Amino acid sequence: MAVKPNIQMSNASVPLVHEVEILDEMGRLKLTHIPGERPLTIYLDKREIVTLMTLGSAPEALVLGYLRNQRMVESPGDIESIQVDWDTDSAAVKTRRSTVDIDALTSKRVVTTGCGQGTMFGGLMEEMSQTRLPEGPTLSQEAIVGLIESIRSHDTIYKKSGSVHACAVFERQGDAEVRLLYFIEDVGRHNAVDSISGLMWLVNKPGKDLIFFTTGRLTSEMVIKGAQMGIPFLLTRSGVTLMGLELARKTNLTIMSRCSGKHFEIYNAPERVLFSQIS
Repeated sequence: MAVKPNIQMSNASVPLVHEVEILDEMGRLKLTHIPGERPLTIYLDKREIVTLMTLGSAPEALVLGYLRNQRMVESPGDIESIQVDWDTDSAAVKTRRSTVDIDALTSKRVVTTGCGQGTMFGGLMEEMSQTRLPEGPTLSQEAIVGLIESIRSHDTIYKKSGSVHACAVFERQGDAEVRLLYFIEDVGRHNAVDSISGLMWLVNKPGKDLIFFTTGRLTSEMVIKGAQMGIPFLLTRSGVTLMGLELARKTNLTIMSRCSGKHFEIYNAPERVLFSQIS
């Protein structure tokens, strides 16, 4: 069994929503809530890597997941500490060892559609040709509908203030049931999925029995991150891009879009879904 990594981490979550005064269309003064947005610059062994715009709900997990998904560290055990300091809007990461050539990795940069992040380093697209998820597992139509309802009824920042994306991971309990493991909201969907990826890495959680849900579209980068985590199901309330679909086909991911109420559309690998007659 894998050993849980021993990483010294700060706990630097900040207030996520803020009350402000506004005027409505009748000129009336009102109080409303808006989400926070903060820059967070990641330093890896004192080297500046990137600045992310984030809500700040789980900054240490965000940093860990970002480093994981950009392949800047090989394992969480390589990291000694992650210290987030909002006075300087920085996250200092200290490693125990590093075998990654950061210069070579960052020499190739792709600007993506990602809100709040929008950059991929190295040849991630090319590396996806080496990645293919195994066949299975399966999930019932009832479980998918239940998952969608769980998201709809969840208490969220979006319901209070809008302007954020949510990502969630559920675990299969057989074919017919799922349970929520992680729910993260951020100003960008890529930050939210990186935070979940970091939380999974901390507890060595494999992705083979998980289902990933996002309120944002399934672009190529989102599909890449799902494949990196080994999660066979990717669901969205929004849509799918052509490159996202092409990568899902290459990596054998089941992707579903327009997930709302009892409705969903399967774009790839429908054999994982067990259909029934839901009225």
